[in-house]
This record gives sequence, structure tokens and C-alpha cells, in this order.
Amino acid sequence: MTRPDKRRPSKRKELDPARRAAFDVLRAVSERDAYANLALPAILRERGIGGRDAAFATELTYGTCRTRGLLDAVIAHAAGRPIDKIDPVLLDLLRLGSYQLLRTRVGQHAAVSTTVEQAGVEFDTARAGFVNGVLRTISGRDERSWVDELAPSASTDPVGHLAFAHAHPRWIAQAFADALGADAGELSALLASDDARPEVHLAVRPTALTAAELGQQVHGAVGPYSPYAVHLAGGDPGLLAAVKDGTALVQDEGSQLVARAFALAPLNGIDGGRWLDLCAGPGGKTALVAAIGQAAGVEGLIVTAVEPAPHRAELVAQNTRGLPVEVVCVDGRESGLEPGFDRVLVDAPCTGLGALRRRPEARWRRQPGDVPQLAKLQRELLASAIRLTRPGGVVLYATCSPHLVETVGVVADALRRYPVEALDARPLFEPAENLGPGPYVQLWPHRHGTDAMFAAVLHVD
Repeated sequence: MTRPDKRRPSKRKELDPARRAAFDVLRAVSERDAYANLALPAILRERGIGGRDAAFATELTYGTCRTRGLLDAVIAHAAGRPIDKIDPVLLDLLRLGSYQLLRTRVGQHAAVSTTVEQAGVEFDTARAGFVNGVLRTISGRDERSWVDELAPSASTDPVGHLAFAHAHPRWIAQAFADALGADAGELSALLASDDARPEVHLAVRPTALTAAELGQQVHGAVGPYSPYAVHLAGGDPGLLAAVKDGTALVQDEGSQLVARAFALAPLNGIDGGRWLDLCAGPGGKTALVAAIGQAAGVEGLIVTAVEPAPHRAELVAQNTRGLPVEVVCVDGRESGLEPGFDRVLVDAPCTGLGALRRRPEARWRRQPGDVPQLAKLQRELLASAIRLTRPGGVVLYATCSPHLVETVGVVADALRRYPVEALDARPLFEPAENLGPGPYVQLWPHRHGTDAMFAAVLHVD
């Protein structure tokens, strides 16, 4: 005889809107390699989540993504099993709960109970009990205590210790330390700054308005270095009228300084206005470069923007409307363009290690094996840029990565192979200071509040 089903309907509560949004983004990142900074705003708009709930969802999402390595180590220890032996859905729930316990002011009871309830909704009582046990173990100690137990020894592996404490893969922390060189003592400050959520930076189109005028419009602060920069404390910049109408764009102040340096770099001979952006997509730097040249009255100015992907080339066209820009959809390594450009910008594809704070999950996706293949591409693009530049012209090579293989290594290769010499780029970035020993420039989030942009200016003989 079949026994009647006496199970009662679940009375467990679903996650509140903020936690639900965060959890859904974490699942999208884990399952579909989604980008958190793209997925979350879409979900918030779709579900009508705003105000404090939106701020809480943002903190949970980005914070959990940034600290994943640290959280996973703590979870594995508390669970008594490797991370890959935990169901992926449960793991994302545990990450969400652990982040609340270790890095927010959310009460322990709320952090544990909401996570356990959702585990019961997603699975069953047994697995809800597993989540409860793991989180209660984690809640018994604070983050510092967990770091002290699980991090590599500060005395025998100081870089590994700092990497763990600041939730970075060790290889990235080592790359930062190598790039800091004699200033490697700043590594802790750099990692802490890199682990913090950055301000939103806007760049004004200099032909449209001033930074001071934009700052008044959006209640932002004028940036300390770029004459085009305005810093926002928060909010969705896409909703601003100036961004919607194209008189301003979202752009890190470090990138703005690169665009300005490109336009200011000294030439031999007259600037004929043939400028080239060899890696233009999605067009932010191209737009600013063209506007700077236009505002400076460069006669006959045409900025040629190269982007190999059709959809990104279309973005370049959209972002440069009304400016003297022509978009060419070709591979920058074999562009077929007529040589003779006065200025060529190579903002090369890179690992993006200098902009990790803006891409919360990126630090855990990038691998050391990505560096050599990107460096090969960077060398090829820089070689193409040099061939396309007239004698007496300049090439500005930039990356949003401080990794030495992607920066000084690429430039050193060009200096050996081609008729170019490195100019001192530091005066072009004034009033910014503490830019490194030269002749190159290295910006840092802990020093300048910008992404870790690298720039080299090469004069073509």
C-alpha cells in the first residue's frame, strides 16, 4: 500500500529583493560568465529596485564577486570539503551569506537565516541544514581571525599573505609588487584601494561645457588632475542628462589623462591633423581625443578610429557623433591604412589588471596564461602603429594593466626593433605627481584614485 504524502508545503521565505538580485547576478556570473557590472544594473531596472535596496544589492554583488577567493577558502575550511565538492548553487548562496558575515554590518542572524531559508527553497531541509552549519561556523570568528589562520605566513610569503587578506589571486599581487619595484612597500595600500568600490568618473566634452559646469549640474566634484574630470559619489550615471545627450561620458580620470597626453605630445614639424586611434572600441578615448583636438583648433583634424568587431565599431560611431571621426572596421595589425599619421594612440587590449576594481569578478577569471598571448598582440599592434606614423610623429602606447610584460616589456621590444625613442611622458600628465621613475608613466589607484594606467610616448625617427 502506498503511503499518503504527508509533506507540508514549504513555508520558507524567498530572499528579499536586494539579496535576490545579488544572488541572481552571482548565479549568472558563475553559470554564464556574465559581467556583474552589466548584469546587476539590468536586473535592478527590470525589477524596479532603487534607493537603499539597490545600494544594498550593489554592495552584496560586487563585494561578493571581489572577495570570492577569500570567501571560498573560509567556506571550504568551515565545510570540511573542497569548493568543487559543493553544489554550485549552494556555493553561491554560501558566498553571499559569508560576505554578509565577514564584510558587512548585517546582523549575524539575518545573514544566516535568510541564506538558510533560500537554501531550503532551492533544495531541501538537509541542504539547508548544511548551509546553516557552515555559516554558523564562519560567524563564530571575524575576518581577521580567518585570515590569520588561512593566509600564507606574512614572514615567509608576505606577498601571498597580503594577496589573501585583500582577496586577490597571488599572481596578480606579485605582478603589482613587481611593477611597484622599489616602492613594493605600498603593496598593501594598493591592494586595499583595488579592493574598494571606485567612484564614478565623468569626462566632459571640452567643446560642449567645462568640468565646473558639469560638476554643478550633477552635484559632483571636479577631478584633481584632468581638466575634463568630474567625480560622482554614487548613482547611475546613465540617467544623467549630460551622459544621455553626449556632452559627457563615463571615463576613468586616468584614461582622460592618457587622451590629453596623446593630444599634447610634442611633434617634429606641423601637426597636420591626421590622428589615429588604433584600438578604438567602444570609443570613449576616441571621443575625448577628437574633442580635445577640436577645442585646440587643430586644422584639418580627422581622427581615424580602428575597431575590428562590427558591433564595437558601431559603438565607436555612436559615441563620436558630431566629432571629426571616421570609423574603420579592420584589424589594427593589418589595417591597410595609408601611413603618415601625425599621432597614433595604441590603447591596447590587455589583461585589465589595472581596472579590476571596476570589474568585480575579473580578478578570478584572469589567468597567468593570458599574459603571453596578449603581449604578443600588443607588440604587433605597437609595431603597426609605428609603421603608420610619419617621421617626427608620436605614438602613445597605453594599457590599463601595470603588468611589466604588458608595459615596459612591450615598449622595450619596440625600442630594440624600430626607429623610435622614448620621450619623458611625465610632464604630459601634470599636475599628477609620483608617476614613477620615467620615462614612462604609471598611475595607481592608491596614489591617484585612478585605474592603474600605463603610458609610454614614442617619437618616430
